Amino acid sequence: MRLFGGRGIRKAGARKIDKELGKGLWRQAHDRYVRGLDRYHQILEGVEDDAAYNQLVLIGDELAEQLPRVYRLCQRAHEQFPATGLNVPPGVSPLHSGLSRAANHLATTAEAEAMVRLKHGELASVRHRADQVLACLAEAESALN
Repeated sequence: MRLFGGRGIRKAGARKIDKELGKGLWRQAHDRYVRGLDRYHQILEGVEDDAAYNQLVLIGDELAEQLPRVYRLCQRAHEQFPATGLNVPPGVSPLHSGLSRAANHLATTAEAEAMVRLKHGELASVRHRADQVLACLAEAESALN
């Protein structure tokens, strides 16, 4: 008896995402955010200072709570502006730019977090970077509406 048949579940999940986000531009935008979020949480695991860790967890949770928002943005973008490749369709540059910049800022948030982990950075820097992620997502939303 197989208790954990994960391969079939993962394939079904990937097919669902392919259907809803496509395999091109919007899927890439979503995946970049996910990778940044994964990196943030990987770095978090090595933070030894409890006070810093607790603050970083709150910031990480806030960024993780944005994942459904990113997914919805990419899903709506794919519905309205399907893109099978990586070329940005005409008229949606502000939307794509907002999503791309959000993922980039998430990566720099993880970098700032790593500096806090190494005791060479400040929590305020991580908070500032996370706020930039949120601002870019708001810009992407307004570009879609």
